[in-house]
Amino acid sequence: MSNPFNLEGKVALVTGGNTGLGQGMAVALAEAGADIVVAGRSSAADTGKAVEALGRRFFEVKADFSDPSCVDGVVAETVEKAGSIDILVNNAGIIRRNDAIDFTEDDWDSVMDVNIKSAFFLCQAAAKRMIPAGGGKIINIASMLSFQGGIRVASYTSSKSAIAGLTKLLANEWAAKGINVNAIAPGYFATNNTAALQADEDRNKQILERIPAGRWGDPKDLGGAAVFLASSAADYVQGTVLAVDGGWLAR
Repeated sequence: MSNPFNLEGKVALVTGGNTGLGQGMAVALAEAGADIVVAGRSSAADTGKAVEALGRRFFEVKADFSDPSCVDGVVAETVEKAGSIDILVNNAGIIRRNDAIDFTEDDWDSVMDVNIKSAFFLCQAAAKRMIPAGGGKIINIASMLSFQGGIRVASYTSSKSAIAGLTKLLANEWAAKGINVNAIAPGYFATNNTAALQADEDRNKQILERIPAGRWGDPKDLGGAAVFLASSAADYVQGTVLAVDGGWLAR
């Protein structure tokens, strides 16, 4: 029996894949056989070294997703450099924190432009390539705040709730066209973005007490979910938001 998780011959575009969760997923996809393109503002040299050490091709595309007009160019450059786009991982995202009563329009627009507007138009640009090619896999990165409200992150919560809805909408429209659209909702992961929370003794204790697994997630913990949703093993999975959270939502 052939391995349904084998991604050899596939090209995956991972946005924000220079570090953290994006890097973890990019390397996992490469381990499964995919060639990797990382798009973002910062250098992804470390990701590239890890991918190439696995014998896979690696390419980098410079992009600032605060300007959604860049997305067509990102997809076009991906195809030009790597030959195709079979998998899209919409991972790039930002967050702004403030009490809702004091939240500014700039903090609202900045987050929404990157987290949902650019994500949607990346899906659209990728689908325009995938449909004529016979299909593909799109994985959007949601959040625990796709399910919960949180505090002091009005635009982030709104954008990640929108990602969950968008994922279902696109699955409804594109499933019959051969594109699987799903999302991963990470829980609390040990990354640069959560360093302050990990360093706060009281907050760190509160978080760990809520996680049945009893630990923070490691970026590698997202790898299996990403490979599954990117592979033929998930051909009949559409519009799902898969929580990878150590049991956070179950508590």
